[in-house]
Amino acid sequence: MSSSASQKESKVSFITLLAIATGAMLSLGVLGFLAYAKVAFEARYIASGSMQPTLQTNDRIFINKLAYRSKSPERGDIILFQPTSPLQEQGIQTPFICRAIGLPGDKVEIRQGKVYINNQPLAENYIAEPPAYKYGPITVPANSYFVLGDNRNNSYDSHYWGFVPQENLMGKASSRYWPPDRIGGIQ
Repeated sequence: MSSSASQKESKVSFITLLAIATGAMLSLGVLGFLAYAKVAFEARYIASGSMQPTLQTNDRIFINKLAYRSKSPERGDIILFQPTSPLQEQGIQTPFICRAIGLPGDKVEIRQGKVYINNQPLAENYIAEPPAYKYGPITVPANSYFVLGDNRNNSYDSHYWGFVPQENLMGKASSRYWPPDRIGGIQ
């Protein structure tokens, strides 16, 4: 065998090994990204009208499951959470999605069609209609949240069953991926 043929074989072997290594690295990168995406995001289906008009029945959304690992929910965040103890006692096992209204230590009151946080009316341009009920005043305990659906008069939320403990939080609604005409971020 000539040295020229041997060099060609070496080049072919090197290129083959390089292609295999590159393919393996790309595959690992894609698998790593998919594993991260599975840990970081979860797809959810909106089955009720309790968050209308923000979320419609049959919307499909992504939940950012890492959102509250390093920070706490902010007022106005739309959160997914495991059912609280009172809900579990009713046999409810399906996670809920509501808007965080009262944060730990806040005084919450609902009267005359408005939500008050620490005696100040909450600006709410996202609700279906003003609440037609009275609630509170009550102070949100430490490490807990007071949550309401945007469809205030048709939502089974904190004004019925109480506060959501921090440990029940599963994530924050981040974006809608269905239906196509409503794709985008969730405010």
